[in-house]
Amino acid sequence: MTIDLDNINVILATDCGSTTTKAILIQKIDGEYRQTHRGEAPTTVEKPFANVTIGVTNAVTEVGELARRQLTNEDGTIKHPATGSDGCDLYISTSSAGGGLQMMVAGVIAEMTAASAKRAALGAGAIVMDVISSNDKRRAHEQIQRIRELRPDMILISGGTDGGTTEKVVQLAELIAPAKPQPRFGSEYEMPIIYAGNKDAKEEVQRSLDEGWIDLAVVDNLRPTLEMENLGPARDKIHDVFLEHVMAHAPGYDKLMEWADAPIMPTPGAVGDILQTIAKKDGINVVGVDIGGATTDVFSVFNETFNRTVSANLGMSYSISNVCAEATMPNVLRWVHFDMDERELRNRVKNKMIRPTTIPQSAESLIFEQAVAREALRLAYKQHKEFATTLKGVQQQRTVGDTFSQEVAGATIVNNMSLNLLVASGGVLSHAPRMHQTAMMLVDAFEPEGCTNLAKDSIFMMPHLGVLSAVHPEAAAEVFERDCLIYLGTCIAAKGLGKLGKPCFSWSLSGDVNASGTCNFGDVELIEMGSDDRAVITCEPAKGFDLGAGNGKKVEHEVRGGTVGLIIDGRGRPLGLPEERAQCQQTISQWV
Repeated sequence: MTIDLDNINVILATDCGSTTTKAILIQKIDGEYRQTHRGEAPTTVEKPFANVTIGVTNAVTEVGELARRQLTNEDGTIKHPATGSDGCDLYISTSSAGGGLQMMVAGVIAEMTAASAKRAALGAGAIVMDVISSNDKRRAHEQIQRIRELRPDMILISGGTDGGTTEKVVQLAELIAPAKPQPRFGSEYEMPIIYAGNKDAKEEVQRSLDEGWIDLAVVDNLRPTLEMENLGPARDKIHDVFLEHVMAHAPGYDKLMEWADAPIMPTPGAVGDILQTIAKKDGINVVGVDIGGATTDVFSVFNETFNRTVSANLGMSYSISNVCAEATMPNVLRWVHFDMDERELRNRVKNKMIRPTTIPQSAESLIFEQAVAREALRLAYKQHKEFATTLKGVQQQRTVGDTFSQEVAGATIVNNMSLNLLVASGGVLSHAPRMHQTAMMLVDAFEPEGCTNLAKDSIFMMPHLGVLSAVHPEAAAEVFERDCLIYLGTCIAAKGLGKLGKPCFSWSLSGDVNASGTCNFGDVELIEMGSDDRAVITCEPAKGFDLGAGNGKKVEHEVRGGTVGLIIDGRGRPLGLPEERAQCQQTISQWV
């Protein structure tokens, strides 16, 4: 359907999560789009209701009552277009209910086409259950058994550059046919398979997968040459198949799709879209994180290249014991500035897994939970850097001048020194009692360098705005900037290591706030700067330290204030803590 953007004044958006359905109302006030009301209700995709629209109607009704607008008809459907003080002009939705979109990907070589296929699936908002490749060291019967066990919503096959050999990618297709994977929803469901490999192998792949229970779609090769990645067609097809197959079979979604004015998107795909929209609009590099109970999603846009990773074993409730096991308890405890009994902590971790919805009831348990969050975020970011790389397998022409450059095939594109904006969302970050705690969790876990703005998603509005950015980018950008992000402030941090107490860099501020000082190595200080305050900071790093212009070179940055202010961080990068427990506690106490 065509949407007349000039006449959209009231926008209703919902996000159907696995436990809660959240609805927000966006209205045009004095020529500007603003988020005005929000409501939520339990998601009703599971039995006894087994109809997602009930939860949507309940959440929308709550928003309607708060806004004093009749947003639903008597039969529970969404009332639109708007008339006077009733209804809305545009209704959109995202969803991760029923476990979201679960996919399996296959590629000929794990580090090349399989990695590109995984990037395409993650970018479309999927959880990647497994990656099958010709060189993954599993025998054919083990791979077939794995495909059979998983029950994915769809499978993406890739492999071979256009015009290259076809044998290996055809063998991958031949593994899937005998495995007969059963989807999660219903017996009459045809398993969607997307082929995005060597175009010369298309006919042979179609012959191999010519089965009554398979619905095969062929799109452009996602790795047409070794030097090029073309993920767009595969991502778009994943969205289409998600709507046509997965959503159509999930309880009540057929009705919801009729109500919505734009295709329903997987929640993580929508979050990725809004971050890409903002990065492109402002010409900046962005990292966003969403830490949940079971998983941590990290999104990044560097030089207009988007990446997303899902750390499925790093979360704050269901996966909290995995975080403690992977990070190790001493690493968690280094962020705690008082003595804690390790045995009692292990019981606390097990309790959190049994009762995942509980929140900390004492200062001690809050500090411990925030320590776990730092490690979960650190590990998730490390995994993200390993995944967000330049293309592997590329033969790069190198000149003498390139010998000293950092760009290597397979090197990470995530560069903390060129990071402009770091956005936090997820319970432990969004609902910390003080925003100073959110800011310090971000700085400690991500270790930003140079000059970085810190912000948090106020009420987890990014999914709603992501799907809106596909329909009405201007409205999405306005609401994102004005209502979605709460700016915490700016972090100025030097890269390099030195001796404790010796000068790290001198700084001076001029603008709405005027101040100057010297930051010693190992120190971190906070300068009060309100949300509307802007200033220019001039920094002169000592020898061995870099603030963005090179070793010991003077820099100027524009900085903005926020609910926390300006963080002057002289603790060096990479961030190190004393090994000895008592000394470590003393250091953390000083930072706190």
